Amino acid sequence: MSNSFDFNGKVALVTGASSGIGRAAAKALAANGARVAINFHRNEAGAEATRQEIIADGSSAIAIQADVTQASGVQSLVERTVAELGPIDILVNNAGSLIERLRILELTEERWDEVIDLNLKSAFLCCRAVAASMMERKAGVIVNVSSIAGRTGGALGSIHYSTAKGGLITFTKGLAKELAPFGVRVNAISPGVIDTRYHEQFSTPEVMKSYVAGIPLGRVGTPEEVAEVICFLASDAASYLAGETIEINGGMFMD
Repeated sequence: MSNSFDFNGKVALVTGASSGIGRAAAKALAANGARVAINFHRNEAGAEATRQEIIADGSSAIAIQADVTQASGVQSLVERTVAELGPIDILVNNAGSLIERLRILELTEERWDEVIDLNLKSAFLCCRAVAASMMERKAGVIVNVSSIAGRTGGALGSIHYSTAKGGLITFTKGLAKELAPFGVRVNAISPGVIDTRYHEQFSTPEVMKSYVAGIPLGRVGTPEEVAEVICFLASDAASYLAGETIEINGGMFMD
């Protein structure tokens, strides 16, 4: 990971950081000087491995268990991060999952609510929890992790997920307008097909081949490539960006 960005003295909180894009983002922010809080829900082993890797590289990190779909969990997550590392300067809302592919006649109200809560409500709760401090300090950055599904409607069986991710893009714009006057920047990223456990779980090898056939760059992306864009948005290099959603998909979708 390059040291293109300087986050020395900054505190970053990354939700869903025990694997995939969240893990790569936590490591990238730490490599560039940030003290990082690694949030996880169930994958404690992954979060601890991420923490150990960051510490081995000479950076600072803690791992915190919290269910970010619950206000009480988010409150304790933020309070512990502030107590152990300091006020949060960078929030990366990465927690999310499709959970399972279901078409409309199979999709229950309970599953719909679960996916919306995990991918959209969690970001709202985390943003609300850090907003007052950022506004008071007139500084801070929020990066929301959406998805190409939020632009295209997603593959079959993912309308609950794609709806949540589309809502996250709209939420990003609205919150950016609200917080920009206080010096707080809110942006989002929209990854395409990235080499993570998501596709190991939800996409067959045949489906992956069809995805790659539709990507002009001819390959899937890596979590580290996505993490670099997160670092860019969190850095002063993006000081005049607010309310934007950056597509990271190898040309699969061009807005």
